[in-house]
Amino acid sequence: MKSLGLLRYFLGLEVSTSPYSFFMSRAKYAFDFLARAGLTDCQVASTPLAYDVRLIPYDDSLLNDPTLYCQLVGSLIYLYVTRPYIAYAVHIVSQFMADPRTSHHSVVLHILCYVKGTLLHGLHFSSHSCLTLSGYSDTDWVGDPTDRHSTTRFCFFLGDSFISWLSKKHTFVSRSSAESEYRALADSTSELLWLRRLLTDLGAPQPSFTALHYNS
Repeated sequence: MKSLGLLRYFLGLEVSTSPYSFFMSRAKYAFDFLARAGLTDCQVASTPLAYDVRLIPYDDSLLNDPTLYCQLVGSLIYLYVTRPYIAYAVHIVSQFMADPRTSHHSVVLHILCYVKGTLLHGLHFSSHSCLTLSGYSDTDWVGDPTDRHSTTRFCFFLGDSFISWLSKKHTFVSRSSAESEYRALADSTSELLWLRRLLTDLGAPQPSFTALHYNS
């Protein structure tokens, strides 16, 4: 074993450090797969998804060759390790990997146009940030138009640093919006308790309660 010095680049992950913070991004990785899709000169999109997107499995015609679709979605899944704000959009398009259609491909291209406009974005961790844990949770009741399942979404901050996030569809149909909300809060609370235990093991225990905000 030998020391290779400060981490700068590893498996597409770019890390820049300073005495006060470090920043993680995947700008080169994102640019490379934009080039593979032929979108380096595309017009940028202002949001990862259009507001009224409701994808279904049998909309429009099948793609002649789904290989590029699967490659692009796989690249987006790897990208959102440093881009949590595209997690929900990637969660939507990744459900159609088996039989992608033209409408699904159009949404993937829209996400890529958004990535094009946010190439230099990433995760910033400040050494001056406080070590207080806080979380946010949300759900969309019967949000999937096909199976009527809801989707849990949550994220957690340690001070100003974004450290954990999830977008996951429920395995059961919720019979009311209240049931959907309780399921989302249960998932969020499970993550919260695990993070509190992890922070204790790392020497940053949380002496007081952790605020979990919910958008009802």
